[in-house]
Amino acid sequence: MIYGGGTTGVMGAVAHGTLSAGGEVGAIIPSFLIDRETTKAALTKFNDVTITETMHERKHKMFERSDAFVALPGGIGTVEEIVEIMTWGQLGQHRKPMVLANINGFWDPMLGMLDHLRRAGFIHSGHLMRPIVVDRVEAIIPAIVAAAEEVDSSGNEISCVIDKM
Repeated sequence: MIYGGGTTGVMGAVAHGTLSAGGEVGAIIPSFLIDRETTKAALTKFNDVTITETMHERKHKMFERSDAFVALPGGIGTVEEIVEIMTWGQLGQHRKPMVLANINGFWDPMLGMLDHLRRAGFIHSGHLMRPIVVDRVEAIIPAIVAAAEEVDSSGNEISCVIDKM
């Protein structure tokens, strides 16, 4: 897992759960967030830590090192990051799966906004900007795997997968 490096909140719990299950965690965090979202001592638990100077550099490094993007329920930073990734997808800068973990309908308002933008004609190349929507945490990895399997050797698009089980 590659993530933003915080050791508290939802993502801190996911990072610690990943480590506890034997997974590897890479943290990418700007220096100004150390001692605000984590500590240097807490970061030593991770397999790989990259400290950046700016948020922009952090997001770029996260993009480069990621094979897929998952937005769990979160705050304005989560919204900003997944919208940027969807924008890059729409602009043809990547074809990596983008997952919205729509737990208890958390992302329903955003999905409604995206539908509104489509209907109003403000989303061009919308076929490149289709987030995968799942409503259970257990469905995240299978949805990413299924999306990856849909991309053939010619680089065809990843289509939207909706899991409502």
